[in-house]
Amino acid sequence: MAGSPRAEITPDILLRAYAAGIFPMAEDAEDPSLFWVEPRARGIIPLDGVHVSRSLARTIRRDTFEIRVDTDFEGVIGGCAAPGHDRDRTWINLRIRRLYGDLFDLGHCHTVEAWSHGRLVGGLYGISLGSAFFGESMFHRQTDASKVAFVHLAARLRAGGFTLLDAQFRTDHLATLGAVEVSRRAYKARLEQAVSGSAEWWVWPRGQIVRGAEALAALAR
Repeated sequence: MAGSPRAEITPDILLRAYAAGIFPMAEDAEDPSLFWVEPRARGIIPLDGVHVSRSLARTIRRDTFEIRVDTDFEGVIGGCAAPGHDRDRTWINLRIRRLYGDLFDLGHCHTVEAWSHGRLVGGLYGISLGSAFFGESMFHRQTDASKVAFVHLAARLRAGGFTLLDAQFRTDHLATLGAVEVSRRAYKARLEQAVSGSAEWWVWPRGQIVRGAEALAALAR
């Protein structure tokens, strides 16, 4: 379903859309219009089935990156919107950036960030609603930075009592981290239960540095 450039989408409408199983996208960064997407096959990552390779686990245990949470929304969405080695265009336009910035201010949009020597080198952002987390996009400027951020995200979600990690689509990259596909009907059943539930994003308090070993232990519980 397409949206016109002038159609107003508010943060409240956006949250209602997520609760109904749809999310917005744009054709590219220069296109001001948005359209709603509801995949027939939905990508999710079971929180008890996250895949962490041995090499990635070693990187996480070494605390190669300092992981921060909700400290640089603009930096993260800017990194996700920038062309990279795996993409030459992006669907994150100005309206997307403003909408999710509003949700960040309201406490529904969150970032998990990988820092190295004071520089943001990777991360991801997404939406929390009830006990569901909807992953939106990730980026990296240094090898494994986004994967480490993802593992820290999954650990936080599991420790905080979240029950659904929505990945939108099962890509080859996300499959290596444990993403699977479920039917629209199965997803809607999981979604309804998750958005009516509750979870704690700040299970680790704001500003607390979570070490890699602690994150891996949370995933293993």
